[in-house]
Amino acid sequence: MPGFDVNIPLNLIAVKTIMRKEVLRVLRIWIQTIVPPAITMTLYFIIFGNLIGRRVGSMDGYDYMQYIAPGLIMMSVITNSYGNVVSSFFGAKFGRHIEEMIVSPMSNAAIIVGHVAGGVMRGIFVGILVTVIALGFTQLEVQHPFITMSMVLLSSIVFALAGFINAVFARKFDDISIVPTFVLTPLTYLGGVFYSISMLPDFWQKVSLANPILYMVNAFRYGILGTSDISIGYAYLIVGIFVVGLFTASLMLLNRGIGIRE
Repeated sequence: MPGFDVNIPLNLIAVKTIMRKEVLRVLRIWIQTIVPPAITMTLYFIIFGNLIGRRVGSMDGYDYMQYIAPGLIMMSVITNSYGNVVSSFFGAKFGRHIEEMIVSPMSNAAIIVGHVAGGVMRGIFVGILVTVIALGFTQLEVQHPFITMSMVLLSSIVFALAGFINAVFARKFDDISIVPTFVLTPLTYLGGVFYSISMLPDFWQKVSLANPILYMVNAFRYGILGTSDISIGYAYLIVGIFVVGLFTASLMLLNRGIGIRE
């Protein structure tokens, strides 16, 4: 298949180099990449957990603060995985150093994997930070460690790939904020972060099932609290389909040079 290369050692070095570049980039501008999500999530815990949560009471047998904590952690992972890749890859396009990667011996798959891995690392790092913040407001005990860790990893991969595709099509800096503003944010807020979909009318419950973030949030919540609105097996199926589909789409776009050679 075009885009893959049998020179595995060379591509592993390429992936490792891109990952290192991405991690150093995140750490170098930590005041932009790490601090803002930490402050934002702290405000969510204070406003939604402490103030509004007192009026809401319990949900699915859990204190409201405890119920929304997994959703807020997942939300931070999703937004940061997406944001890291879309800004980094578009920056490479804008600065024209993406051309050096394209003409190098590394495969297109290695370029994608390297950038996605960088986004995943930032997403997980911020997720850990938000988890520490959450523990300052409520008590969390992981019920299913494998489900918790695997769903975080898969979800961050999905949105890192989505950020890559957004960056491929973006022609100016304004284009990289359109999808997060008009697509990602609404899907996140309507993805069961702050409520159980069982509270919704039947029609809106069915509409919510078309939101992939719902499956990610609920599976992650199940991993921590042991409660979910949807089947965990079905959640893995949906997320797995998105991983394969988005990676295939990313590879096809890069192979054809869309948004790069135009």
